[in-house]
Amino acid sequence: MSDAMRDALLATVTEEVAAVQAFESLLVEEEKALIAAQPLPALPGIIENKTALTERIAALEQTRDAQLNALGFPGGLVGMEAAAANDEAIAAQWALLTAAARRAKQGNNNNGVLIRTRMEYNRKTLAALQVAPSKAGFYGPDGRVPGA
Repeated sequence: MSDAMRDALLATVTEEVAAVQAFESLLVEEEKALIAAQPLPALPGIIENKTALTERIAALEQTRDAQLNALGFPGGLVGMEAAAANDEAIAAQWALLTAAARRAKQGNNNNGVLIRTRMEYNRKTLAALQVAPSKAGFYGPDGRVPGA
């Protein structure tokens, strides 16, 4: 493996680690926003940043696969395992990347549960509000108690 090509692969994997760790940080922010009583102000910015980071990570994966191919390795997991087998620096960054990716996947799954829970709560709240005005004693759209 040529030094320049190896260094380029190492730089890409190192950049992927930073991007996935930034994604993890966003997941923590998202979780805090989802648990908060009023999450809406923070969520659009978090979602926008998550989308941008996801696109960046996908681009880095494509770059890494191309670099692996140029070095004579297949793309993806198999190629990275082979490249890391004989290079301690690449192996160390690869270990960091796979660990960060596992944590990010778990965090994303947890936030998905929070989102579904919040959506279900909102659905039930809206259903209750739609039923409530028909009950006697509540004001109607005209400001009067129905039947009074």
